[in-house]
Amino acid sequence: MRTAVKRRLLIGAGTLSTGLGIIGVFVPVLPTTPFLLLAAACYMRSSERFYQWLIDNRILGAYVRNYIEGRGMPIKIKISTILLLWLTIGVTIAFAVENIVVRIVLICIAIGVTAHVALIKKRKVKDI
Repeated sequence: MRTAVKRRLLIGAGTLSTGLGIIGVFVPVLPTTPFLLLAAACYMRSSERFYQWLIDNRILGAYVRNYIEGRGMPIKIKISTILLLWLTIGVTIAFAVENIVVRIVLICIAIGVTAHVALIKKRKVKDI
């Protein structure tokens, strides 16, 4: 594949992943971290400018850097993330979904995300 085409495809994939990651911040069922890490990988291979923008971003940058560097997550953020996840999943199951299979899938997703967040290393807030 030609270099210019490959570069454009990677930038496009990185931009799409960044958008999905941002949406995932507000929609607990959509995973934020994998999309932002995918965006960082795509940008790293295609555009130093876009990669630096993501890493230096005021909102997303610290999140991506902390995850890549294995610094962990403050306990308050872990608790609020898990509570928001279960609140959103619970409301969705109670009011928006009637199909039992979809309800089971949502519960499985919530269990998986809860396990993932719980297993992330705990960090003190001052370690940012």
